[in-house]
Amino acid sequence: MAATVQVRQRGTLTLPAELREKYGIAPGDTFRLVDLDGIFVLTPMVPMVPELAREIERARLEAGLSIEELLANLREQRERYCRENYATDQPA
Repeated sequence: MAATVQVRQRGTLTLPAELREKYGIAPGDTFRLVDLDGIFVLTPMVPMVPELAREIERARLEAGLSIEELLANLREQRERYCRENYATDQPA
């Protein structure tokens, strides 16, 4: 599909309704604009936090861990990482 869009005052573009409906684009959605030597490519920015939260929850359930167990394990891992990467021979 080819469409013509016009740059309005302050640089605003309006995507045709047909494209917004086809791709489920809603007000507030964020996109990255890539300039390939004068060819503009518009790609949606997928929010990572909700996807990562779903993945963590899935892994937690598969492992049979409670949230408390998961957080305790995270604290242990963080402490071990800090000891291994930031420990010094000098007293604090």
